[in-house]
Amino acid sequence: MQTLYSIQYLRALAALSVVLFHAGERGDMHFTIGAAGVDVFFVVSGFIMMAISDSRPTRPVAFLRNRFLRIAPSYWAATVAMLLGGLLGLFPNLQITLAHTLGSFLFVPIPSPSNGQLWPLLVQGWTLNYEIFFYVVFALTLFAPSKLRLALLAGTFGLFSVAGMLIAPTSPLIAFYTAPVILEFVAGAAIAKLWRHGQLPPAWVGVILVTLAIAGFATIEIRHMPFGAWSCGPLAVLLVTGALSIEIGGWLPKLRPLAYLGDSSYSIYLWHTFAISVLLKAATIITIPPVLLVVASVAVGTLAGIIAYEGLERPLQFLLRGKRSSLWRFPRSKTAP
Repeated sequence: MQTLYSIQYLRALAALSVVLFHAGERGDMHFTIGAAGVDVFFVVSGFIMMAISDSRPTRPVAFLRNRFLRIAPSYWAATVAMLLGGLLGLFPNLQITLAHTLGSFLFVPIPSPSNGQLWPLLVQGWTLNYEIFFYVVFALTLFAPSKLRLALLAGTFGLFSVAGMLIAPTSPLIAFYTAPVILEFVAGAAIAKLWRHGQLPPAWVGVILVTLAIAGFATIEIRHMPFGAWSCGPLAVLLVTGALSIEIGGWLPKLRPLAYLGDSSYSIYLWHTFAISVLLKAATIITIPPVLLVVASVAVGTLAGIIAYEGLERPLQFLLRGKRSSLWRFPRSKTAP
């Protein structure tokens, strides 16, 4: 599939929003709307999966294998780091049990012994539990013709969401998989269909959609309005639709540094909390103004993700694809064999 700079930019901005959310949360300068980066991630994920499956034949088993190899290795590495840190006493509030640890590695939501939430050892990994769920359901739709996949996906996730609203399950696990947030994946898949058939709005409409989305997110933050899938999900859909429309209309500049942050967004998402924790511990030794502390946390968290991307994620992906993992930034010598 062609490189879409709009999608890369959105991945970058979504990751940075989550970093800012965690930096503000730990620095006592709350930026709640930053968590809406997750909603953008889910819509983008649905778009990418449908766009890829429509662009070339994809077998269900191969799809699941490829997605698992793309997601699991880096996540497991971060989870191991969290586990080791907990065992060494670096995270005093982290309680470790065998069941919760296994659930964390297997993408199964199990209540954390630390706080009872359905959070894995690496807290932000809860979103990956949804991603894996989406991949499994999406893989099943690949048995059907391309023209039926969106309907099957929408019907399945729609039934889950309606059941969750009607039954109001007391089981945390059932509530997790019937939460309305899963509809964001469907919305992204629907956008992919519109994109593929050239049915997205013109660029000027895209600008309006992006403006409305940003204004909506800002309003939620400023007015402390209810935060969740029903409020942030539609705004994420507007943002993704608008950004794609702007690019298709030829109005989107190619900013390679921002696109690079999109490439490294997964590692930034996984590793930023480690760097922020280290910085905050260092901040107890010296006095740093809250605003400066948050800015430094975002910078350090982002840098940690970039380092993890270059040093871990990319080499792992090269290895898993059977490709030569060279120092890609440096040209090979002409005399090299």
